[in-house]
Amino acid sequence: MPQIEAEGKIFECEQGANLRQVLLRQGVALHNDRSRLINCRGLGTCGTCAVEIVGQVSEPNWRDKSRRSLPPHSLQQNRRLACQTQVLGNVRITKYDGFWGHSEQVRWLPEG
Repeated sequence: MPQIEAEGKIFECEQGANLRQVLLRQGVALHNDRSRLINCRGLGTCGTCAVEIVGQVSEPNWRDKSRRSLPPHSLQQNRRLACQTQVLGNVRITKYDGFWGHSEQVRWLPEG
């Protein structure tokens, strides 16, 4: 089973599991500030679940690429939408500040 490291927590999930769902089930603060209340609930349209991922995950789909191509996101940033990402192996997750997680300032690291 793949292992996820995020916000100082380490836990396992099924291979192919949706990263957003896994993180939320584990109590990881995936959405910043008011985006906890105002988000698309996993449809891939808002971009508030953007995170940096190191490890084995699915290739970006068209929703992920489309949303991240619009400001304030950029395809040049090493970010992915957690709601559109499947976990394929061990991963380490970093969350950045800003409503959409688009800032360069780190909100939390894998190790907390």
